[in-house]
Amino acid sequence: MKVFLSHQKADSETAGIIATRLKLYHQIDVYLDVVDPNASTTGDDLGEYLRQQLSICTQLMAVVSAATKTSWWVPWEIGVATEKDYPIATFAGGYTTLPEYLRKWPYLQSMSDVDAYAEASKMAQREFKNRRTYQTDSLARRSSTKDFYRVLRSSLRQ
Repeated sequence: MKVFLSHQKADSETAGIIATRLKLYHQIDVYLDVVDPNASTTGDDLGEYLRQQLSICTQLMAVVSAATKTSWWVPWEIGVATEKDYPIATFAGGYTTLPEYLRKWPYLQSMSDVDAYAEASKMAQREFKNRRTYQTDSLARRSSTKDFYRVLRSSLRQ
């Protein structure tokens, strides 16, 4: 399991805190461009590079704030993850109001919510592995993603 942390540059510190928590407390691997020297490319090259990184990941968490409104990449990354049927969640700390298109997925507001996300992620990964024995990868991914949403929303009371 590997989580792609999508964020606007202004939210790099928050994304770093979440990445550290997922790695240290939950042993979940994370892709975070802040620590990736190859992420400094631009344009089409960056788009292709990010698509490659997303294909290595199994889910996406978008870290959003008021600054996200100026980002073209965060919505693009969410779109790519949606096409892949990846579990998607949003971390909107503080008093950030989510745009309409992000309200369809679970949203996290605290580090304890990140912990609930990690547990739902681990459960979904186990379910995916179990389902792959008797389902196609695509069907197993869709089913385990639905389970992820159900479990996480229940934990978050959403």
